[in-house]
Amino acid sequence: MQIHNLTTTQTTQRKRVGRGGKKGTYSGRGMKGQKSRAGARLKPSIREVIKRYPKMRGYRTQSSKHKAQEVNVLTLEKLFASGETVSPASLIEKRAFRIMKAEKPRVKILGTGAISKAFTIQDCEISAPARKKILEAGGTVQD
Repeated sequence: MQIHNLTTTQTTQRKRVGRGGKKGTYSGRGMKGQKSRAGARLKPSIREVIKRYPKMRGYRTQSSKHKAQEVNVLTLEKLFASGETVSPASLIEKRAFRIMKAEKPRVKILGTGAISKAFTIQDCEISAPARKKILEAGGTVQD
């Protein structure tokens, strides 16, 4: 073999279908259907999953940011001495609940449990049964 006998190999081009020419009427794509049409693509399977999600307005955006931390009267009875002031800051200090962010949380006092000590409640929301129990025990509620 000598250099003048060598020939370069020709790379075969990819068959371009669907453009008329000598391939006939359907140009190798078959008859009808989504795969035979120009620009038509099959739906991704994720679309079926997306369609199953609820479409109600704001169902994903509801946050617990606006909910108040709930503390029962029974917890106040255990944590605080008679005559002490109950506020969100003092409840955090006594570890009645944990806070996720540095901002001051809203606190709501609920009426579960019995109470015998007199407390002063400040800067807290309070339910009607809790208010009644605290006032009967001799405490005060500052709104």
